[in-house]
Amino acid sequence: MDIITAVILGTLQGLTEFLPISSSGHLVIAQHLFGLGEVPLLFDVLLHVATLLVVVGAFWGRILEILAALLRLLGGSRTDADRALGRLALVLLVGTAATALLGLLVKDLPSFGHPRFAAAMLLVTALLLVSTALAPTREGRNLHHIRLTDGLVVGLVQGLAVLPGISRSGSTIGAALHLGISRRDAGEFSFLLSVPAILGALVLELADAGELASQVPLPSLLAGMAAALLSGYLALKALLRVVKAGRLPLFAFYLVPAGLVGLILL
Repeated sequence: MDIITAVILGTLQGLTEFLPISSSGHLVIAQHLFGLGEVPLLFDVLLHVATLLVVVGAFWGRILEILAALLRLLGGSRTDADRALGRLALVLLVGTAATALLGLLVKDLPSFGHPRFAAAMLLVTALLLVSTALAPTREGRNLHHIRLTDGLVVGLVQGLAVLPGISRSGSTIGAALHLGISRRDAGEFSFLLSVPAILGALVLELADAGELASQVPLPSLLAGMAAALLSGYLALKALLRVVKAGRLPLFAFYLVPAGLVGLILL
């Protein structure tokens, strides 16, 4: 793999991983249309590491806040603030368990890797994004008033997002908005919940690897990872602004034509 190809793949990973247009769906469709081979494992792992670094870097303050509160709770703290953060940690744990359970159940469906299925799921993602226009417009609950049912529902939705064409960010943010979580916090909740999911995906990739060496030169690996970091950071910041402005339905203007073209051509 040359550096230009690595940069292109890294940039696409960063953009499609965070923007609500489904990175897995685009990969399945692109592999079919352009005859692309499998992405080398080590390269894919490093792109996921870049994705994880973007999320952790963007929400580092909140992550440290949660960890510090858990330590204080273990030490006997009973303040309202620490209790709220402890509840948030529990909600994230419930959501992660729901994601793992449902994700394992659906990932082996017969149609999982079929490009027409991925194209159809792009239309489902578009419908979900459009539906957020009907979500409660009031300020909504913040992360200090999160409920266990929020974690369960959003976690189950995140589990379904292993299906190619279902955007993880779009579906989980949309679900959070419909549950009455504020626009400001829906995006943050979605990406906090993504951290253990991304870690789990990395562990599974490494566990399935008989051989990690991938014939990808080091400069290409570094270039691809850097491109994923930069494009992912910019995409995440842009998405959070779009969510706060209540404009998630705008992405349907891309997803609907993309899904229809995929259904026609594939």
